[in-house]
Amino acid sequence: MDIPNLSQTPVTAPVNNSIPPVKKAPLSLLPFALILLLALATGFWASRFFPVSKNAASKITLPGQEKAISTDDIKDKAEIQVGKVYGDTNSTFKDSATGSVEKGAINGVGTHILNRDGGASQRVSMTSSVVDLDLFVGHKVEIKGQTNSSNKTGWLMDVGTVKVLE
Repeated sequence: MDIPNLSQTPVTAPVNNSIPPVKKAPLSLLPFALILLLALATGFWASRFFPVSKNAASKITLPGQEKAISTDDIKDKAEIQVGKVYGDTNSTFKDSATGSVEKGAINGVGTHILNRDGGASQRVSMTSSVVDLDLFVGHKVEIKGQTNSSNKTGWLMDVGTVKVLE
């Protein structure tokens, strides 16, 4: 037995007129590489035209820290005060030594020498990018800094802070 078609519209076979899905092209890395390169170049040149002061951090102290005095603020040796700490107190230095400062180098290494008790074998060659060591020549001081390797001297230190003892 046939089932009668009660619909007034004739039945037709479905026609597939749909558009096939569009395949997305993979993202090109070229635009991202160009943006990265431009960002790096901009940062590099901005740092050259607008440098940050190296001594700005040495003037900042936190509560409970000793007050650091920048050597940029000192006009001559007469302003050096016993008991004051000069340099970068925001950094922690593990190496320290005590002695008197003199101008000179050991085997051409360093800008100044710290003479310690024990003779010539106990001397320290010193350099500093934070403190002007010329201001402390002739003073007994306690220095703190970073020990560096050297083939020409027994001890080479990059000085971070200087505390005047005498």
